[in-house]
Amino acid sequence: MEFTKLNNGVQMPMHGIGTFLLSPDEAEASATYALKNGCQLIDTANAYCNEKAVGRAMKNAGIDRKNIFLETKLWPSFYEQDDAVDKTLDRLQTDYIDLLLIHQPAGNYIAGYKQMEKAYKDGKVRAIGLSNFKEEQICEILNICEVKPSVLQTEVHPYYQEKELKKFLFHEDIKIQAWYPLGHGDNALLNEPLFKSLAEKYGKSTAQIILRWHIQDGNIVIPGSKNSDHIKANFDIFDFSLTDEEMAEISSLDKGVRYYTSTPEMLKKYAEMIPPVDEQK
Repeated sequence: MEFTKLNNGVQMPMHGIGTFLLSPDEAEASATYALKNGCQLIDTANAYCNEKAVGRAMKNAGIDRKNIFLETKLWPSFYEQDDAVDKTLDRLQTDYIDLLLIHQPAGNYIAGYKQMEKAYKDGKVRAIGLSNFKEEQICEILNICEVKPSVLQTEVHPYYQEKELKKFLFHEDIKIQAWYPLGHGDNALLNEPLFKSLAEKYGKSTAQIILRWHIQDGNIVIPGSKNSDHIKANFDIFDFSLTDEEMAEISSLDKGVRYYTSTPEMLKKYAEMIPPVDEQK
C-alpha cells in the first residue's frame, strides 16, 4: 500500500474500496473481504444506506480499528441537523471517522461544513473534505473555513483527468480522490489499445494499468466491486511502475468526458431528498 499525507498530517491510504450502489449485504461482504486482503480504506456515505453494513464489516474483519481508514459523507438534507455526525457514528458503530466529506454542493452546505468543523474539533473526525465541488465552490469554503478541507472527492479517470483542477488543489494542498476511477466500467476505456498494450507488457489487466496510473498521478482511488476476484486484483498494483513516457501517453487520452454531470435541478432534488438511513439493514 502507498500512503499520502493530508494537510493536517493524517496519513491516508492511496487505494481503497468504494461501496456506491452496493446493497447492505453486498457492502458488508465486499468490505469484509477487502479488509481481510490488505485493504485499509473503506468509502461509504449516508446516501448509500449501507453504513451499518460497513460498520459490521469492520468488526467482521478482525482488523484493529486504527489500521482502517473509514470515510463517509454527509447528505445535504442532514447538513443543518446538529446530530447528523453522531447519528452517522452510531450507524457505523465507531467512535470516530477518519475522513468526513460534504457529499454535494447542495442545500446549506456552509452549515454542513461548519458542523464537520465542530466534529473535527471535538475529536469525532480526523479530517474533513468535500465531494463533487467545483473550484469556485471550493474557494467559497476556503474563504469561510476554520479547518481547511483535506480532500476533494470527484470524478477522475483517463478520459476526464481534471488537470487544471488538480493544479489548483496542489496549490491549496488538497488531495484529490477519484470516484469512477475505471470510468464506470466503460468498455471503451478498459479496451483502449494503449492499456491493452501496457497490460500485456506488465502481465496485468487493463483495469490494473489504469489504477496504477491513478496512483502515480497522485489520485487516491476507491474502485467499487462486489466480485472478490476483482477486489483482490484491484489491489495487486504495487509490484510495478509505469514509465514517464507511458504516463505521458495516458495523459494524452484525456477527452474531458464525464460519466456524471450534476445540474442545478439535480442539486435542488438532492437537498430535498431524505435517504432512508434508519431503515437500512
